[in-house]
Amino acid sequence: MKRNPAGNLTVNVLLDGRALRVPAGTTVAAAMAYSDRPFTRRACGGEPRAPFCGMGICQECRMTIDGRRRLACQTTCRDGMVLERMP
Repeated sequence: MKRNPAGNLTVNVLLDGRALRVPAGTTVAAAMAYSDRPFTRRACGGEPRAPFCGMGICQECRMTIDGRRRLACQTTCRDGMVLERMP
């Protein structure tokens, strides 16, 4: 963990191969909002899908986290975590 210029703790994650710094304690779903493309996967028709319920019921936030399919709304970011949007 590092501190940002305001003195707040942050963690660095790797999102689709690009570094992203987010506040410590942020869920992966919330971290997606800090990215330039705030979605977690694409629907069969190609439409971007994003977290909906925020509590793991809808499954819309599924993505690959450290090599495993997980729910982004139920996972807290940690330093060095590897995040991949699902096709």
